[in-house]
Amino acid sequence: MAISELLIQSNLKLCIDPNTGKDFVSGKCVKNVQINGNDVSLDIVLGYPAQSQLESLKQLVTDSLRSIGDIGQINVNVGSRIVAHKVQQNVGLLKNVKNIIAVASGKGGVGKSTTSVNLALALAAEGASVGLLDADIYGPSQPQMLGISGRPDSLDGKSMEPMQAHGIQAMSIGFLVDTDTPMVWRGPMVTGALEQLLRDTNWKDLDYLVIDLPPGTGDIQLTLAQKIPVTGAIIVTTPQDIALLDARKGLKMFEKVGIPILGIVENMSTHICSKCGHEEHIFGEGGGELMAKDYGVDLLGSLPLDIHIRMQADGGKPTVIAEPNSKVASIYKEIARKAASKIAIAALDHSSKFPNIVIQNT
Repeated sequence: MAISELLIQSNLKLCIDPNTGKDFVSGKCVKNVQINGNDVSLDIVLGYPAQSQLESLKQLVTDSLRSIGDIGQINVNVGSRIVAHKVQQNVGLLKNVKNIIAVASGKGGVGKSTTSVNLALALAAEGASVGLLDADIYGPSQPQMLGISGRPDSLDGKSMEPMQAHGIQAMSIGFLVDTDTPMVWRGPMVTGALEQLLRDTNWKDLDYLVIDLPPGTGDIQLTLAQKIPVTGAIIVTTPQDIALLDARKGLKMFEKVGIPILGIVENMSTHICSKCGHEEHIFGEGGGELMAKDYGVDLLGSLPLDIHIRMQADGGKPTVIAEPNSKVASIYKEIARKAASKIAIAALDHSSKFPNIVIQNT
């Protein structure tokens, strides 16, 4: 049987990417197919970072191609190319930032900031260029979680250079004020500060900017929805009914303003006693999964109530950095891949190529 590109494409239509759930052909990942006799080489270009899975994906494609009779040598190269995707209407993209992921919760105390920092670090560990913006003006926590102190540099007296930690870029109001200084500001000042932190920071070619939002659905969330180009949002909750009640409000807010929900992260889903190993659902069970099902979104992952997660974040080395090969770190990386792959299959942003066309009924 002669090997042809059509035969290869037909074969790879049956090969499913475990992260997107789509085959590599319809996902437009198959590039540069070269045929020399019965030898085949091709590139698989993913739209999301997956450094930890490149070898397994290469093996998946290679094994699929081996099912073609009389095929000779197979050379598969797997890599990533991350591009900008669609955001809200009438909101332009941010310079040097391809995609913005908002991490939100309906109420405080559900582990949103810990999820945000580990998500950012997991995306970086998977091979992306990542920034983290601490948008909680009243209670910034990312400087401590990242182990950063000091003030950001300004090369021109107008803009700020992002702080660096563990391979990611970061900005927070916590870098600009003393730790014991309360931010006694009204709403307009807070939203103004958020926009300054976002737009006056010289982000360096980011694939993803993760924004750690304050809890609730107030001024900052409204500013984010109306003025900041958000690619998608992640809702963090615990299984507890009260937390889920508020998380649902946050989810509905993003839906109303046209920001896609990438999925739900359930924190503190289970507690395993460090003494006896007994597992207990102290905040309830299955709440995040039920909420995801009710709203037709993905449950990106469930994380345990683990003292090490808290201690590592408080100590300036979150779990993905402190224990990169641990089970918890692997959950964060899986959440990062799922969120990024959801973005990868979304519509691209063409605002820089085409003018906006608005059709209205009159």
